[in-house]
Amino acid sequence: MAKHLNIPLSADEINGLNVGDTVLLSGVMVTGRDAVHKWIHDTFIRKITPATEEDLEILSLLKPLLSEGIIYHCGPVVTGLESSQYRITAAGPTTSIREEPYQADVINFFTLRGVIGKGGMGAKTLSACHAAPAVYFHAIGGAAALIAECITEVIGVYRLDLGVPEAIWVIRVKDLPVIVTMDAHNSSLHATVLEQSKKSLDKMIS
Repeated sequence: MAKHLNIPLSADEINGLNVGDTVLLSGVMVTGRDAVHKWIHDTFIRKITPATEEDLEILSLLKPLLSEGIIYHCGPVVTGLESSQYRITAAGPTTSIREEPYQADVINFFTLRGVIGKGGMGAKTLSACHAAPAVYFHAIGGAAALIAECITEVIGVYRLDLGVPEAIWVIRVKDLPVIVTMDAHNSSLHATVLEQSKKSLDKMIS
């Protein structure tokens, strides 16, 4: 039975989730891929790159959205760019492991409660999920059009200069289906599958 959860998510709601749980998410979430994670990490967390006035303005708008919120590793296909009447026609998940160098710091910086992507993430992110608490939600790869049907509104966009897939899209969703594959209790389905696969491989070649 799927659990219906509304964003923002409380720590208690996150602690109540376990690997394998199916969840239907509703509310406002933010997309962000490689360029966005690097921008947040380098500009605001590590402060390698000086923040511009525009950077600071965008940060002030993102903070209330991401506090106890969710970031979705997604590079959407968007129509209506010329008129700013945006409509997302495909919104499949991006492979998440590319964000592993940044994700734990981003979770802590914003007090994120969830990350959505595909393929799982590593030990550093799992540790951050335990501490936050937060979870990693696995979205359905290859179902980009289906996921887009769950998007009821495109609220806004930031950093469009990075390109449409890499920009920060603020979207409202209704009953977006995801599965918990890394929870706040140090359990990772991805790590379990990898370990079991390694054992099977070792038996085959021994």
